[in-house]
Order: sequence, then C-alpha cells, then structure tokens
Amino acid sequence: MKSENKMKIIAKTSYGLEEVLAEELRQLGIKEVEIATRAVFFEGTKETLYKANLWLRSANRLIVPIRVFKIKDAEDLYQKVKTIAWEDIFTVDQTFSIDSTVFSEIFNHTKFAAFKAKDAIADRFREKFDKRPDVDTDQPHIRINLHINKENECTVSLDSSGDPLFKRGYRDSQSLAPIKEDLAAGMILLSGWDKNSNFIDLFCGSGTLLIEAAMIANNIPPNINRGVFGFMNWKTFDEELFNEVVDEALDAEIDF
Repeated sequence: MKSENKMKIIAKTSYGLEEVLAEELRQLGIKEVEIATRAVFFEGTKETLYKANLWLRSANRLIVPIRVFKIKDAEDLYQKVKTIAWEDIFTVDQTFSIDSTVFSEIFNHTKFAAFKAKDAIADRFREKFDKRPDVDTDQPHIRINLHINKENECTVSLDSSGDPLFKRGYRDSQSLAPIKEDLAAGMILLSGWDKNSNFIDLFCGSGTLLIEAAMIANNIPPNINRGVFGFMNWKTFDEELFNEVVDEALDAEIDF
C-alpha cells in the first residue's frame, strides 16, 4: 500500500450512534478519534478514506475539509471560495453540486450561501478555461459541502461518498417503510450481538436487519456492492490503490 500525508476526515452518522461509529473506526486501526454530535472526526491517508467508505456500517457519509476561513459578508465568501484551486480537484467537463448548512446571521437563507459558492467555482473555471462546469443536483460528479457556523467560520469540504452510504448497492426494491441500512447496522452493533448465535427479526419487512446482520457475521464490507463512490471522480483518485483495498476486504470475509 502507498503511504502519503494525512488528511482530516469527518464521518457523519445518526444521533446516538457516534460511539458505535468511533468503535468501528478503532477496529479499522484508527486510534485517535474525536466524537461530536452526529459525527466522528479522525485523520487518515487516501487508503484510510477508501477503507472507511468501504467498511463503515453506521456512517452515512464521509467528508474531507479542504479549506477553513472566516467570512465578513457574502462577497467575502465568494472571493475566498474562488481562491481554492478547483481545477486541481475536478475538470470543467464534470458536474458539481453544493450542500450547505448555515448558522451565520450573514445569510437569511442557506441556499444563498450555496449560490455564492457555486458562482465562485463557476467563475474561476470560466476565467481559466473560458468554460464553466454544469451544476447537477441529482447525480453530480463532485459533491461539495459548505458549513458556516454562528461565528462566521466557513468550512469547505469534499464529499468522498457521493450517494449516502446507506445506499449499499445490494437492494433492487424495498418495502413501504424501510429502515435505513446504516441505522439498522448501528442498532445491531449497539445490541452487542455476538455474530454466532441465532439472529431473529420478528418484524421483518424488506429484510434490512437480517441482511446487515448476515454481512456483519460474515465480515462482508457493507459497501462492497456499491458501483461508485464520490472520491472516484476526484482528480486524485488512485484506482490501483482502491483495487488493493477491495481485494484485501474480500480476503477478510469469513464463514458464518
């Protein structure tokens, strides 16, 4: 495996599953974790990021902060987002979208902050290549996370997962009131099930708890069936390294 500099990574989860997620990270060999509300912070390499997306059962997405700065107003946000070398992250022919969470009094509406950031990225590409990337809110190549707190500190992050991680890729259809896969897995891990005794779901609908339990018992990576992760669309994606991570994960499967 290749070694490289570490990056900060934020794993998001459901409320109440933070310690479960932290323990999952420890099982992956990540010793230093910081638990927050609905999230766990840690550091890792590109290999760590690939492994975490493949293996974490109770996480719903993994984001990587690339820039943190204070802003004074909307124009300041525009200018500072524009200074980021977006052309080193993705190409002008790829699509992008921005997911924003805003607590700052500067903005009356969360979407206005996302709109200013979108313009900054598009204008940077236009000035450099005389062309701008398109926005796609449904299936973008690049998902960008914008978080602005009450102190007007802005964190710009890349979403390494793409679609939420509860979309495992093994389901063709589901029942009318399905439980999300990450929550189901988190409940099982929280229960302390020993992976050997019988596992019974008396309220089985579309089988989510049973499927997740089977994958846990057989040490099958929860996201091994996903075709695409967000990081695959980054310019820095290392396909050879990712394939090594997948091969290692497949070798770790056990019989129940």
